[in-house]
Amino acid sequence: MTATRTPGVPAIDEGSLISTSPASGDEIGRFPVASPDHVTDAVARARDAAGWWAGLGFAGRRKRLLAFRSVLTNRLEELAELMHREGGKPIADALVEAIGAIDHIAWAANHARKVLGRRRVGSSVLLAEHTSYLEYLPFGVIGVIGPWNYPVLTPMGSIAYALAAGNAVVFKPSEYTPAVGQWIVDRFAEVVPERPVLQIVHGMGDVGGALCRSGVDKIAFTGSTATGKKVMAAAAESLTPVLLECGGKDAMIVAADADLDAAADACVWGGLTNAGQTCVGIERVYVADGVYDAFLGRVVARAAKLTVGEEGTADVGPITMPSQIDVIRRHIEDALTRGGRAVLGGAEAVRPPFVSPTILVDVPEDAAAVQEETFGPTLTIARVKDADEAVRLANGTGYGLGGAIFSKSRGLELARGVRSGMTSINSALTFAGMPSLPFGGVGGSGFGRIHGEDGLREFTRAKAIVKRRGPSLLAITTFDRAPKTMRQVLKIVKLVHGRSK
Repeated sequence: MTATRTPGVPAIDEGSLISTSPASGDEIGRFPVASPDHVTDAVARARDAAGWWAGLGFAGRRKRLLAFRSVLTNRLEELAELMHREGGKPIADALVEAIGAIDHIAWAANHARKVLGRRRVGSSVLLAEHTSYLEYLPFGVIGVIGPWNYPVLTPMGSIAYALAAGNAVVFKPSEYTPAVGQWIVDRFAEVVPERPVLQIVHGMGDVGGALCRSGVDKIAFTGSTATGKKVMAAAAESLTPVLLECGGKDAMIVAADADLDAAADACVWGGLTNAGQTCVGIERVYVADGVYDAFLGRVVARAAKLTVGEEGTADVGPITMPSQIDVIRRHIEDALTRGGRAVLGGAEAVRPPFVSPTILVDVPEDAAAVQEETFGPTLTIARVKDADEAVRLANGTGYGLGGAIFSKSRGLELARGVRSGMTSINSALTFAGMPSLPFGGVGGSGFGRIHGEDGLREFTRAKAIVKRRGPSLLAITTFDRAPKTMRQVLKIVKLVHGRSK
């Protein structure tokens, strides 16, 4: 008989982490909580497995990662259903997320050799008798701490790239989505049964802290900025390097020459998909005065049609983490108290575990709904003089993750002016689906990159090798160097570097 518990609140009972549906409270699964010793043992096993995995070479790892990709692809419906039951995500959103993760696995597997393999690089004119090589070697064991809002795509952005680079991985999924994390690790074990190359440890935040102190060679964390600071502090005790992908308060800029229908569609999807629980989701919108009214009308009309509910076919599902509802409610009420208006939704939109789409206007720039990460299906839409003012306001928070620009003529110019790691032009969130592009932020949104070539290198250490292939033409790296040799060197240096152009 299925037990019913407080919806969405993870609990520990007799050493097991219990996962429940955020909508119904139905129990999804039970998973053993890892003690600090269990975490240390997992890292030790990973250390042994890492040597074997790295020894397979790029070709061997590629073969297994592509097989893993195929397993996930052929069981997409099963995975999406689990994501819906455990996190409340609508089935369509779950499929989009999982498909994106599969694309990243394939890209990392297929490009690792080219990006990381040993290659010759240019040598110095004064050391012409040497050949220089550069390659990127795996760290060894990577600790990955994943989030609940995108429990497949986001951790896979670290796991797939770390594995492709030759590392073993110990994965700590969010306590809100342990079943999804376990499912992924189990599927990988079907493809790679020989060694524990990808392991999982379950538990609350203390298990993540134990992983940071377990002796892993690098930590890749995705989550809130506040937790990211704790992860960094814990890792600093052993000088363990970290990759932090933290919160965001992404802005969309709608210039006077924007395609308003396309902009409104992207705004509604980019801000409200996954119930707004998206680190790179649109939360603020700045619209040029001349098109503000027309744009706002389109957004409200589109958002008002969205369905909200527990069903897998709904457009907007429940808020996965119950405590986030208090944040969403506070932001809405603060905005209204300070003179903002709700042109859709409002305070009455908060009906736990659901929040209906809410559009706020005339909200002061220093309000919580503008400055703090809301992580809910809300949007603030502000009227600005022009796109240049919009850029200035977009850069007015401590975050710098992603963003979007809608303009027919100034897209690239405006995108470069926004202080963020990623920007989409005439679309929203699409950079996350481009495996060839790095993903990450600046400022309060963290540092380091997943995805793309930078994402592969993030899980490696650069190794420089210089090999002498003959006698020195100018022997300067010796105490036996002659005065004549140094005179010749000076002439060469001045000839090569002494000119101003």
